[in-house]
Amino acid sequence: MAEDNLILDFEGRRMPYSVEAEQAVLGSILIDPQSINLVATELKPDYFYIPQHKEIYRVLSSMLELGGAAIDFVTVLEKLKSAGVYDEAGGKAYLSQLANAVPSSANILTYVSIVRERYYVRSLMVAAQGIIKDIESNEKESSALLESAEQKIFDIRSGIDTTGLTHIRDVIIGETFDRLGKMNDPETRNDYIGIPTGISALDRVITGLNKSDMIILGARPGMGKTSFALNIARNVAVNAEKTVCFFSLEMTRDQLAQRMLSSEAAIESQKLRTGELSNDEWTRLVQAGENLSKANLYFDETSSITVPEMKAKLRRMKKVDLVIIDYLGLMHSSRKGEVNRVQEISEITRGLKVMAKELKVPIIVCAQLSRATEGKTVKSHKPSLADLRDSGSIEQDADIVLFLYRDAYYDSEKADDQERSDPNKATCIVAKNRHGSIEDIPLYWDGAHTRFTSQDVYH
Repeated sequence: MAEDNLILDFEGRRMPYSVEAEQAVLGSILIDPQSINLVATELKPDYFYIPQHKEIYRVLSSMLELGGAAIDFVTVLEKLKSAGVYDEAGGKAYLSQLANAVPSSANILTYVSIVRERYYVRSLMVAAQGIIKDIESNEKESSALLESAEQKIFDIRSGIDTTGLTHIRDVIIGETFDRLGKMNDPETRNDYIGIPTGISALDRVITGLNKSDMIILGARPGMGKTSFALNIARNVAVNAEKTVCFFSLEMTRDQLAQRMLSSEAAIESQKLRTGELSNDEWTRLVQAGENLSKANLYFDETSSITVPEMKAKLRRMKKVDLVIIDYLGLMHSSRKGEVNRVQEISEITRGLKVMAKELKVPIIVCAQLSRATEGKTVKSHKPSLADLRDSGSIEQDADIVLFLYRDAYYDSEKADDQERSDPNKATCIVAKNRHGSIEDIPLYWDGAHTRFTSQDVYH
């Protein structure tokens, strides 16, 4: 392979690319159309530097994905002419040159690795230029500069193209059809459907925990939102065998583990605080500990953590399937003190939604409801979207809003002669759902073991 070509960008810096490698990839596909199947998942049109090469590969990819005419000299030429990339004479000449660029397609993966490598180096150079500009502008604080720099590098590492608009054809062919195909394949289906929460009725309504969704879990203090979040964390980590990161801004890791052990071993949480356990309970506790220890469940108890700090920790994880934050009211933005609390919460929720989208993971955020629910009549204590504290942006940025409600929570307001509510009866109110309907999901609340389950488990 000849030496890399070096041309200058708009600031006079040299941008590396290999015209020979780009030609070799395209030539290999032209002389052996089946070879595109080897590189389809390894190579994107934007990895090519020469504009015409990008278009030729885009045409080749679309012919493969849409299952149209067979890839050969004539069909590719017609597609390029229709797209206005080449005329008859120019197209024939250049396609012939590409076909003669390599003797065989045997080394196509090597050529692809060179093209991809040069693309990443160019992307890194552009990112570095942007970082330097940000520093020289002297308009951002060091924390913002670090976050911006880290984001640029993360985008490159993740293969995210943030340089421009994407045509719907490329989205349909490269993303939507690919995702639907993998959802219909039993071997890959579980990686593309929503992760089950472990509560069947809730999964039916919200279609599980879907990538990039921000889910608000709201309740009054003591209603059980931390327990509900831990129940979901356990079900996802143990039953679905996914990786869960739980950020607790209020409780310690030990307290969270204690709650999970109580639920897993069916031992009253109070006994775990006193240590007064029978031999049978110790046996169940050890078994529960072994079961939970096998799960990919991680706790972080950093107080007042910011979204950029959280994002940095999650990026260091090799794989994350679900993020849970308990709770929103204790989070702060990097501009704490510069803005009022409503503005600060707006920045945080927007940052969390962006994080969910960038990391492609569902994020469950626990939130405390306002005291407005306390002032309602007995028949209407159930929370609504208006009861979310501090900012309307919480409702706006969330894809799904869930509320926990238990009638027994308000029994203290009843007169002595009034009938008490069922202490085990609970409801998960789906108050907002971008993916479907809003419904009330009946739950069973086991207060002694701090766990929520589907009602049908006990009926």
